[in-house]
Amino acid sequence: MSVANVRPAPASADRTGAPLPPLARLAETTRAYVALCKPRIVELLLVTAVPTLFLAYRGLPSLLVTTVVVVGGALAAGSANALNCYIDRDIDEVMRRTSRRPLVRRTVSPRSALIFGLVLGVVSVAVFAVATNLLAAGLTLAAIVYYVVVYTILLKRRTPQSTLWGGACGAAPVLIAWAAAKGALSAAPLLLFAVVFFWQPPHFWALAMKFRDDYRRAGIPMLPVVASGRRVLAETVADSWLMVAASLALWPVAAGPVYGAIAIACGGAFLWEVHRLYGQSRRGAEPHTMRLFHGSIVYLTLLFAAVAAGALIR
Repeated sequence: MSVANVRPAPASADRTGAPLPPLARLAETTRAYVALCKPRIVELLLVTAVPTLFLAYRGLPSLLVTTVVVVGGALAAGSANALNCYIDRDIDEVMRRTSRRPLVRRTVSPRSALIFGLVLGVVSVAVFAVATNLLAAGLTLAAIVYYVVVYTILLKRRTPQSTLWGGACGAAPVLIAWAAAKGALSAAPLLLFAVVFFWQPPHFWALAMKFRDDYRRAGIPMLPVVASGRRVLAETVADSWLMVAASLALWPVAAGPVYGAIAIACGGAFLWEVHRLYGQSRRGAEPHTMRLFHGSIVYLTLLFAAVAAGALIR
């Protein structure tokens, strides 16, 4: 039986089909709406946004602005992710990796997910407009629209380079955070944007190589589906060098020696790993990329922790 033909029990019933008690039904529905927001992705976005505030303020940031960036940013990311789930519910149903998402399991209706995503988006933009400034609000709106319309609707099902160009919305939180703090942009946030922009293809392609059969089954022309592992890793190497170059360019512009030391060490480790995988692919071996996937999260977390630490020390 294919995944698409599996029909799970509705949210109001347990596995035997018996109705759930009211509190259990409320808890199940709450978990489903939280899952629509893809909280692990939201958490990763905030890992980059909050340290950016430390750099913008050259020390401890404003508590109000930090609260707005955390709350407004989480709402904006949740909005984009919920709308993504609404649009991609057909392909989520045939991919094993996404087969337990709320719309596939029928714990949330498509109409409810659409309304939920739109409301979160409106509230997030309003929070930034009222509590910070119009630049931050405008960038927030642009990031949501880009992710939903440009990436999800226009690029994802049409081009193998969707991950690269879709990286713009994943890197937007650093611009939004800086704009919320300063009311304008400068070289430092643009370099941080470049770091996250070029980080995303190595990060996500590492995952997509493991789940390429899922994307092939769903008809998504992800690069690991349409190209050889060697080609994917060659592009991973190129993007990784651009990422590390952007991280080092930030050092003389805005960061101190603590940041510089960590950027060199973490960047060197990242490049060693991607070159190791590329070497395996050139020898005809099947590269195991999940270490790169998990390591990329560690890299981004440590690098942006160094951004905050460097700002505090200076």
